[in-house]
Amino acid sequence: MSGQVDKWLKAPLKALSERNQILILSLLVGVCSGLAAVILLKLIDWIRSLTAHLSGGGGYDWQNLVTPGIGMLISLLLVKYVIRDPIGHGVTRVLVAISKNESRIKPHNMWSSVLTSSITIGMGGSVGAEAPIVYTGAAIGSNFARFLGMSYKNMTVLLGCGAAGAVAGIFKAPLAGVLFTLEVLMFNMSMSSMVPLLISSVSATVISYVFMGHSFPFQCTLVPFSMANIPFYILLGVFGGLCSVYFLRTTLWLEDKVAKMDKVYMRWFLCALGLGLLIFLFPQFYGEGYGSLGVLLNGGDIAADTNTVLGFMLKSPWGVPFFFLLVMLLKVFAMALTNAGGGVGGTFGPTLFVGAIAGFLLARTLNLVLAGSGLSVPEQNFVLVGMAALMAGVMQAPLTAIFLIAEISGGYDLFLPLIIASTLSFGTTRLFEKYSIYSKRIAKKGELLTHDNDQAVLTLMKTSDLIRDKYPRVKADATLREILPVIAGGSAAVFPVVDDQDHFQGLLDMDNIRKVIFRSELYDTTHVYNLMEQPRAFIHEDEPMDSVMRKFEVTEAWRLPVITADRRYLGFISKSRMLSAYREELKLISQD
Repeated sequence: MSGQVDKWLKAPLKALSERNQILILSLLVGVCSGLAAVILLKLIDWIRSLTAHLSGGGGYDWQNLVTPGIGMLISLLLVKYVIRDPIGHGVTRVLVAISKNESRIKPHNMWSSVLTSSITIGMGGSVGAEAPIVYTGAAIGSNFARFLGMSYKNMTVLLGCGAAGAVAGIFKAPLAGVLFTLEVLMFNMSMSSMVPLLISSVSATVISYVFMGHSFPFQCTLVPFSMANIPFYILLGVFGGLCSVYFLRTTLWLEDKVAKMDKVYMRWFLCALGLGLLIFLFPQFYGEGYGSLGVLLNGGDIAADTNTVLGFMLKSPWGVPFFFLLVMLLKVFAMALTNAGGGVGGTFGPTLFVGAIAGFLLARTLNLVLAGSGLSVPEQNFVLVGMAALMAGVMQAPLTAIFLIAEISGGYDLFLPLIIASTLSFGTTRLFEKYSIYSKRIAKKGELLTHDNDQAVLTLMKTSDLIRDKYPRVKADATLREILPVIAGGSAAVFPVVDDQDHFQGLLDMDNIRKVIFRSELYDTTHVYNLMEQPRAFIHEDEPMDSVMRKFEVTEAWRLPVITADRRYLGFISKSRMLSAYREELKLISQD
């Protein structure tokens, strides 16, 4: 079988120029990513329908307490015993693959995220399908490139094509797919590299239209834009930024807290119980929650549409914003419990959901406050613009937010409000958080690839690749006579001094040896520990390269020893080798 693949696919592609290979593969990656998005959406719908049929469907009854937990458990078991590899937080894992794994993603990710996330969401897990499909699309692009043995640069381009195609396919939004790749995955692309992204994004969108129809993912009834409402959209932007900070910090804090529980199944049980109770009280948390946004986007009767034991709150004017305030605040907990308890899903969908609720909450509150003044704000418009505001803040991707919301709703008439709210939300969030929800954890580890070429090169460089253990080792208690053969037999300028367990004790510099090398009467009385010195700094195993670079700058050393946590000697890194590797890495990421 592999021979036939080589003959009919690999060989013809290899015969083409690298540029043409990328163009053809970007089309194939886009088609495959679009198909993956369609399969994921169909699977979610099918599992949701099956679950509703088996449980009797409708109402707020026992299935809301039980089925989300069952879906989380099935996903947990699949990941633990079948896939045997963590696959949660898909977008973050794509960023790690680009920064630390030479854009290589394991082949199973081309299907594993689709399978587990469809079960999680289809059975009620309160997460989004977008991050899993981004991980799937990126895996498709990465493995296509690996199949042809492409370079890191071209593998990264195809990985980006897969991610762009995935977003475009699931939302029918080609521009948003490209912008997501550039902003969220932080690609530093040249114009020529944009062409493959566009091809992949458009081809995925076409596939989605063919299989999913021509309707917008979010059908809405909008009120014509009025310049008089600009101050309210400014307020929405600032409010969206503050909500973004809450969303980001609460999500990461809660996931970290729950992850500290060592007993996997006890963690699952507690998370499933908590999620079930939240969904029982707030049915809007079931699945992605997009279905419950329809009434808000079209100005429907909220009390009639919301079937919940807390429905009494919707019968009073101020009870409505209070109810939706609880929805906005607690959705983050439902999402975090789903992911921490073993479910597979992303924060993309919940971000849109919380943004919609935040927009409605602010609009309804303003209308209650302004009642009788002759002023009012269009609630449907605020729901839509709120989605963009939260995305711009949580994901730190304002352009993606603006164009995605316009594309998925047909709301191009609200382009100015989308720009105002997204920009202000982004700016407000950046006052408190430098990184997005996807990049904050890996940025703390120094593993985040950025648009800054210098920082990107340092992120891609690995300490372990630069270590050289070519210097003869000597013992601290050895005499000068005992180490003379070592000195005479090589050209080393320094010698690491170690003990019997290879723990670093110091270094012996040839400049110190020259002071006594011609005094034979000192050969037997002078020991290494009399001549050795301590280095100006140590480099630790797997230390980030930007930290290594700073140590060289501060100490002005030419070479520094590398040690493990228990001080075991590994070798030296020289400034010349580091700068040489830096230049080579810079060539690889430089754009044409």
